[in-house]
Amino acid sequence: MTDDAIERARKRLEEAAEGRPDAAAVDAALERARAQVEELALAAAQLEATLPGKIDEALQDGLRAQVKPVGRNLAEIRGLSNQVIRRLERIEGDLLAERHARVDDLALLIDLITSGWKSVDERLGGLEKSLQSGESAIIYRIEERRAETG
Repeated sequence: MTDDAIERARKRLEEAAEGRPDAAAVDAALERARAQVEELALAAAQLEATLPGKIDEALQDGLRAQVKPVGRNLAEIRGLSNQVIRRLERIEGDLLAERHARVDDLALLIDLITSGWKSVDERLGGLEKSLQSGESAIIYRIEERRAETG
């Protein structure tokens, strides 16, 4: 080995020794890391204790905000359906009254037709009686008249 190679090796060793941190700096860094880990553990414990409550509260707030309009819509739908039911009941009553009126009209029409036919029957009965009694005008049959003239 040459002196030059030995010199270069020593230089590298010195440079490596200079870049190495001293023990006090390492201990300080470890102490800071331990303190930060303890703070992190404490923060995790606090989150573990409070997070379920916060999540529950956030969910309730979110659901409340979403359900409130749904509740209003449901109440509006309920009111509208009650209004539709009342209108249908009124229409049903009107239809029933109209049906009864038509039945009454039909009964009146039947009475009028019946009385009309009774009147026609009485008049025909009177004509038949007068024809049978011979007090009526002379009736000539068309067939007999044709035979006499033809």
